[in-house]
Amino acid sequence: MIVDVLTIFPGMFDSPFAESIMRRALDNNKFSLEVHNLRDYCHDRHRVVDDYPYGGGAGMVMRPEPVCRALTDLRRPDLAGEVIVPSPAGEPFTQKLAQELSTREQLVFFCPHYEGVDERINRRIDREVSLGDYILTGGELPAMVMIDAIIRLRPGVLGSAESLAEESFSPLLEYPHYTRPAEFAGDKVPEVLLSGHHAKIREWRRQQALRRTFERRPDLLREADLSAAEISQIEEWQQQK
Repeated sequence: MIVDVLTIFPGMFDSPFAESIMRRALDNNKFSLEVHNLRDYCHDRHRVVDDYPYGGGAGMVMRPEPVCRALTDLRRPDLAGEVIVPSPAGEPFTQKLAQELSTREQLVFFCPHYEGVDERINRRIDREVSLGDYILTGGELPAMVMIDAIIRLRPGVLGSAESLAEESFSPLLEYPHYTRPAEFAGDKVPEVLLSGHHAKIREWRRQQALRRTFERRPDLLREADLSAAEISQIEEWQQQK
């Protein structure tokens, strides 16, 4: 996968992709990351990317010329890809969307700043995506989060395919984890995890994931493939509330 990022602050992307899994994925050619300075696509002397809004109002608006010029240059017509803009007005970023985008051959992230972008830029955009109902100072941090969530789903990026199958939002929240020591500050690891009985361990983990999802994110249960017994269990928990 080819990932291109268009921003006026390219230095922000140095550290997050220089460590850990993302660094290894880059080193092993699981994806490529190119960060482009939007000001390089300005043809004026001062490389200005914003201007005052027509009609008045607070803040500045990003101009269409350099952005559209850059997107035309970066988008590869020979690859199946999308141009994505982080925006509080966009569709919610979910694990399902991350999985969908992980199948693309190219992703171009445009990171807006200031009050907003000229509406004519949006005609060159494939998708606006929101991390949540809040506003950040720019699109760089959301782009980093999305890239991380997407790239880790690419084949060979994580060490274990089983980790992807069991992790949170697929669709239940993940069950509790324990490691050594078996007892810490009077708090013991559940006996079933020490039993070596794999069927009982799987059953316990499934029940814990179900209960945790019910308590913390009941909305996710609508997407889960539940047995009749599990549905009855949820109904019982609801009656106990």
